[in-house]
Order: sequence, then structure tokens, then C-alpha cells
Amino acid sequence: QVQLVESGGGLVQPGGSLRLSCAASGSILVLYVMGWYRQAPGKQRELVATITGAGSTNYADSVKGRFTISRDNPNDTVYLQMNSLKPEDTAVYYCNAHLLQNEYWGQGTQVTVSS
Repeated sequence: QVQLVESGGGLVQPGGSLRLSCAASGSILVLYVMGWYRQAPGKQRELVATITGAGSTNYADSVKGRFTISRDNPNDTVYLQMNSLKPEDTAVYYCNAHLLQNEYWGQGTQVTVSS
């Protein structure tokens, strides 16, 4: 069993930055692919970025060049640095841990980009 707790969301103006954190516990996290997903009102949940235990990353086209995912394996924490935020980035952001048939989600943190 893996527990995931997100933090760092909030209200930011367009062009601003936020850093989300996901604190994980309960298993050997370095084995898991960690990811961030988001869900805007009225839309399906979508992939934002993923990172393997070895540090390989994958990004949605909409965030490439603006968002950076990273992980601190000894401290079982995953980060999402979000720069040049746009109103369309407004969503609830969820942390995800995935290994084979096992998948876990955090409770989500709200990010609102508005002037």
C-alpha cells in the first residue's frame, strides 16, 4: 500500500510559478513510476508528466518547456515545478504511483491561474 499526499497548490497569476510536492510512503518508491495528472472542471483527468525511478521523464505536449518533474528518491518525494502558468493550467493536480498492476492516487491539490 502506498500513501500519497500532495501540497503546494494555490492561486497564481498568469505567467507565475508554483511548485507542487508529493510525499509518498508505504513502499519502495524508487520502483514506482511517479506521475502528475490533472483534471479541470468538466474534463477528463489527463497526464501532465511522469518520471521513472531512474529519472526518465515524459511530458504532455501542453506543458513541455514550462513544467519540470523531479523526484527525491531517498526522501520519497516527487515535485512538479510549474513555470509560465496559463489560465488553462487551472485544475486539480493529482500525484500518481504506478508499478505493474498496482496504482495509487493522492487526494489532489487545486491550482488556479487567474488575474
